[in-house]
This record gives sequence, C-alpha cells and structure tokens, in this order.
Amino acid sequence: MRVAFVGKGGSGKTTLSALFARALARSGAPVLAIDGDINQHLAEALDPTGAQEFTAPPLAEHLGEIKDFLRGSNPRIASREAMIKTTPPGRGSRLLRLLGDDELHTRHVRRAGDVPLMVTGEFDESDLGVACYHSKLGAVELYLSHLVDGPGEYVVVDMTAGADAFASGLFTRFDMTFLVAEPTRKGVSVYRQYRDHAREFGIPLAVVGNKVTGEEDLLFLKEQVGDDLLTHLVHSPWVRSAERGRPQGELEDTNRHALNVLRETVDARVKDWTTLHRHAVEFHLRNARAWADAATGQDLAAQVDPEFVPGPASLT
Repeated sequence: MRVAFVGKGGSGKTTLSALFARALARSGAPVLAIDGDINQHLAEALDPTGAQEFTAPPLAEHLGEIKDFLRGSNPRIASREAMIKTTPPGRGSRLLRLLGDDELHTRHVRRAGDVPLMVTGEFDESDLGVACYHSKLGAVELYLSHLVDGPGEYVVVDMTAGADAFASGLFTRFDMTFLVAEPTRKGVSVYRQYRDHAREFGIPLAVVGNKVTGEEDLLFLKEQVGDDLLTHLVHSPWVRSAERGRPQGELEDTNRHALNVLRETVDARVKDWTTLHRHAVEFHLRNARAWADAATGQDLAAQVDPEFVPGPASLT
C-alpha cells in the first residue's frame, strides 16, 4: 500500500512519516520510505542519532536513466525524451516489485536507521529561476506508476508542504493520504484545500492531529475537520529529544497507539488497481494536452496502452 503524509510546513508530517515507517519496519513489514519534500529531512528523522551517513544518489539526478529503465521495450515510448513524469506503464514497460533486485532499487535505496529510503534530491541553487520542485518529483511519480506492490508491503512518502502536491498527478498515486494538522487555524487551513481536491478525485483522506496538548486542542480539531479526524498524537518529549539527536526513552503510549490506528486504517484499504491506473492515464492526457505534446513534438496520448492490465496480472 502507498501512503502519503501531507500538511502545512512545520505540522510534523516528516516526523509522522518517519515514526510510521520506523514502526512498520520494526514490526518486520517490508517498507520503503521516500523523501518527496523540498526540504530533505526524512533521513535525519529516520536516523536521529546520525549513526550512519545517508549516501544514496537522489532520484532526480538520474531521471534520464530511470526513464530508460522503466520504459523497457514498450514500443509506445520511443525515447527518454518522449517519456514524461505522467507516462503510464504499458506492455513492455519494466514493472517493479517493492525493494526488488533491480538496478533502480540497487542504485537509489539505502538504509536510514532501520528503514530503506529513497530521496528525491534537494532544490539547489542551479534550479533557481529555471525549474520547479515538481520536475524533480517526476521520478517519484514514475516509480509509483510502475510499482506493483503486494499485500503487506508499504511505501511511505513524505510529500511537499501545503497543497503543492496538486500541481501534478502525484497525489492520485496513493492508497491512503494522511494530512497532519496542528490544532491551530493555520494548521487546518491546508486540510480544506486537500479535502476539496481529494473528494473530486475520490482520494481517501484522513486527518491526524499532531502536537495536541489537551482536550481544548482536540475539541478544536474536531470542530474544524469533523469526522475526517482519525486520531491524534500528543506533544512528545521523545520526539523533541530525537530532534536534538539524543532520543531518550520510548515513544509515549498515546502516540504508539496513534501509529497503530494509522496502520489499521491502511490495512483496511482494498487495493484498487483499476482506479490507480485510470487516474494515471487521466493526468497523463491532461499533461499531454497542456504542454507535453508541444514540448516533445509528439502525440503523447498514443503512449496509453488500452490493452494494459494494471496490478499483479501485469507481471506475467
């Protein structure tokens, strides 16, 4: 299952992404974390003591090679230049199993603490004025489109802050989206934007309250988000000590319970391969019409393979 953590900058979505991924890994579940935030801090959150340096090459720096690998022998994709971030898989495309023995995972996955991690890469000085961060996220979108994840497998993605994820079709690539909200007006403002877009496309969304200090905070969140409030985490001395690089003791019982609720919610979802692929095709056609046909000089609608069957059947 693919899980996205979104929310206002500073809401704690990176922390929640790390806590959830660590809990999954320590339970023995196959899990891959992906840092898709412009501020690349997930490796640090997963390994707060800094016991090992994270050295995996960023996905965005090897986008051309990733495209070549994923397009495989698909006759509908003539070259890496003709493959855009929304190009859906078809017959002949290389499909991925989670943490499989392939060149993409071998090159780009390293452990941060207990968790295998891939990173998008930082938005650096050379990008200023000539690129947007969503161009770097194209590698994540292509990865998820070509991934055939199985039962009991998890991909946890720390997404860009705010409603920026709606600048691409990446927000439709997930089985579950958790919006992290502090109990403040600013904390819930992103929720309203996400809620409306999520409902439009049928994206499952749940709110996770964070940094809750008492009943008043909890009542505020309930008033603002209603039944979308799934669970909450209280202010955490353990998290604060971890952010200082010296985690002490154990995560609080209330917060461990919240992580269990998140996993139970994800596990209750039924994988809908048909809808995932339909969204991929829809956003590919949108991008083709809006800019990509003109940019590539091709009719990219022809990249859609009407006979491709998404999901485990595609592996055969």
